[in-house]
Amino acid sequence: MPTAKRKPQIAVVDWKPAPASNSDAKLEAKAIGATAVVKYYLAASEADFTPAILKSDAIILWQNTTVSEATIAKMTNCRVFIRNGVGYDTVDIAAAARRGIPVCNVPDYGTEEVADHAIALTMAQVRQLFPLNREAMSLGWELHVKGKLRRLSTLTFGIVGLGRIGTACALRAKALGFHVVFYDPYSPSGTQKAVGIKRVDSLTKLLKQADVISLHCPLNKETHYLISEKELALMKPTAYLVNTARGGVIKKKAVLAALRKGIIAGAGLDVIEDEPLKTKAEAHTPNLIATCHAAFCSVEGMVEMRTTSARIAKQAILGQPLDNVVNGL
Repeated sequence: MPTAKRKPQIAVVDWKPAPASNSDAKLEAKAIGATAVVKYYLAASEADFTPAILKSDAIILWQNTTVSEATIAKMTNCRVFIRNGVGYDTVDIAAAARRGIPVCNVPDYGTEEVADHAIALTMAQVRQLFPLNREAMSLGWELHVKGKLRRLSTLTFGIVGLGRIGTACALRAKALGFHVVFYDPYSPSGTQKAVGIKRVDSLTKLLKQADVISLHCPLNKETHYLISEKELALMKPTAYLVNTARGGVIKKKAVLAALRKGIIAGAGLDVIEDEPLKTKAEAHTPNLIATCHAAFCSVEGMVEMRTTSARIAKQAILGQPLDNVVNGL
């Protein structure tokens, strides 16, 4: 009797320290249907990639796990590698390209959520929500932080990176009354006219004039430590720094020191270099609001992200053109 044809396998690999997918792949299996067998795995690092994962025809990877050239070389059947999210800086996309493996991402699923989260972190600092909450809960009512409360229409909101999320954030800040400026050397000429905001031609100019700096750029060799000691020293001592992009865009040691020394007024960080925070001293840094790499998260956004990844995996299995390829294949 002829041997039964092997059905394509799709591996959904979640991050073991903090699974983000409700510990299953039911959404992905539903979207893919009978095209392939979908299996769910947990991995703390690429060292946990089992032979079954490495032999899969498509791999969908959740956040934080680094994938090196050595691991990619073991992906003998892989037709597509999908980073389940916007960022793909943890994956050696050049090594994947050399082996003919397309790497894809999901760039637009959390646009609204991340922009909303950046504004929420900004508002929490500018209106001092957490100090006021602590005072109210301690049965106090003296408005100890009244000297820090600001009128939005008097403030300049500076955006680094005017892509999908940066644009969404700019429109929200503009609607709230902020004077909005941005720096993005890769944004096409005239973008400022389309969005109705001001453009500056250097990061230095942005840092010096903005009351809020909100980061919306990818993490790569150019943007790693884009904000470090030198850049923080250029900011106003009354300014706030917000990061919903990637942790490595800001040097953690530098920003925590700047907060302790009062070089800047505060920071709202959803993403942090070498996250999560490692010590009580880091966690107790004054004027720091930290959230758990959660800006992307909403019930609706998670469904959109997972079904988009599944759709791309299905495209690969069926030999169709792939959406969102980031490594040129």
